[in-house]
Amino acid sequence: MLQSEKERAEVYSIGELAREFDVTPRAIRFYEAEGLLAPRREGQRRIYASRDRTRLKLTLRGKRLGLTLSEIRSLIDMYEPGEDQRPQLERFLAVLQTHRGALERQREDIDAQLAEIAAFEKRVRKQLGARRRS
Repeated sequence: MLQSEKERAEVYSIGELAREFDVTPRAIRFYEAEGLLAPRREGQRRIYASRDRTRLKLTLRGKRLGLTLSEIRSLIDMYEPGEDQRPQLERFLAVLQTHRGALERQREDIDAQLAEIAAFEKRVRKQLGARRRS
């Protein structure tokens, strides 16, 4: 493969990334504004490197896990290829544990609300049944 072909294979347009990851170009520009991506510019055109592609992939994965953009950015910024991954993995584990705790508390709150709704539904059905018999 010629050097220019290899370089081309490792760069992406905003449209290519949007199609590959099924997101809008606007979302990619938003992640760029938030400091998650840093494409180089050729005039008005954004040129994304494989590093940006990887960061976008990790950003979207973090969003699926429910992490905030600041959590995602701090995790991604810790990553350096070829370096010891232990600090990043420990930080990631801590973020996941914190997030799990928050979700479990939300689930408890939801369960309590559902139980309260069920109690009110039962009470209302009972009142409706009493009125029909009257």
